[in-house]
Amino acid sequence: MKITERLPSMLKNNMYAELAKRNLKRQSVRTILAAIGIIIGVIAISSMGILGNSLKLSVTDSFADIGDKLVVSPAPGEDYITDRQVDLMRKVGNIESIIPVSSSGEVIEYRKDGTTFMSYVSVYSIGKDDLEKLAKLDQGRYFKPGSTDCVVGASIASNLELTPGQKIEIDNTKLRVVGILRERGLGFDINTDSGVFTSAEMYDKLYPDADEGYDTVIVIVKDIDKIDEVADEIEERINKKEELVTVFATNLITESLDDVFKSISLFLMGIGSISLLVAGVSILNVMLMSTMERTKEIGIMKAVGASRKDILKMFLLEALFLGVIASTAGAILTIAGSYLVMALVVKNTSYLFTLSSMFYVMEGFFFGIATSLVGGMYPAWKASRMKPLDALRYE
Repeated sequence: MKITERLPSMLKNNMYAELAKRNLKRQSVRTILAAIGIIIGVIAISSMGILGNSLKLSVTDSFADIGDKLVVSPAPGEDYITDRQVDLMRKVGNIESIIPVSSSGEVIEYRKDGTTFMSYVSVYSIGKDDLEKLAKLDQGRYFKPGSTDCVVGASIASNLELTPGQKIEIDNTKLRVVGILRERGLGFDINTDSGVFTSAEMYDKLYPDADEGYDTVIVIVKDIDKIDEVADEIEERINKKEELVTVFATNLITESLDDVFKSISLFLMGIGSISLLVAGVSILNVMLMSTMERTKEIGIMKAVGASRKDILKMFLLEALFLGVIASTAGAILTIAGSYLVMALVVKNTSYLFTLSSMFYVMEGFFFGIATSLVGGMYPAWKASRMKPLDALRYE
């Protein structure tokens, strides 16, 4: 097509765009009210999505350090995991570390200024190097292999006001606290926050009659994508004739949480979409009123050669302009408002600028435009179907 043939078409399209802009400005109050409805709807949908996504990211981060682990426990009816079973696990490929753990529930005592403080804890026998792989230090140092020292969790240190160098007592045996672990939160391998960790020699002294085996074996997998394969191979090697161990993959927790928070986000966005539905009705009302007020104008346009397609285009452009402007304002206000809320309340704005959060902003933006177009579709169709003579006679 030649440029001279395309020029009238471009001017014609630009004319309808200018008419659409003029008509929106002419009824500025109604246009602003309709735009406010879309803005509120976009903010509601985007904010609800961001809220659900931030909750999901926050909880997922809390469990991030357990997703690559398998927790192997004695099967029902079995007392402990044997060294032979641990050796069988070591033959499985794609394993980074195998951490055997013995544990026992115990009451510890701490005396200060003539007052005895008591707390129920889990006492763990675990290698120093293995403990370093599972928990980070907040104060002090890790215990030395073969020593009578111990490391305690953050909750115990807080409840008993412990600091490195102080002594606790377990079953009339004194242990010196040499380190305090950093708070980790809920875990499914070991309870680091409410645990007392010591060497195998110290543990054997505390519990000389304990079984010669392990209560739990934690398996850290190299490639999280192959965690199910590793779990299946461990079960195949150990549970050939009968079930001796159970294998729990901690990534199942994060997958379940992901599904739960997806449902929460959808539910919250569904509530927010009600606002956009109301905005759609408002746009429908504005456009219908505009159609009635401009009946004669439509009749004149048709009389001078405007087609149904031209009238339809003009009205849909009005709805599109309204939707784009209002949705853009809604998206900007959503980002600004969410940033302020996260900065003041949550003290962490990093979740707002993730790709998944921005997806909800864009979803609200396009939902707002779609709502505007749907709301303007019937009035546009009605205007395009008017007969020129009937429109010119309209009072």
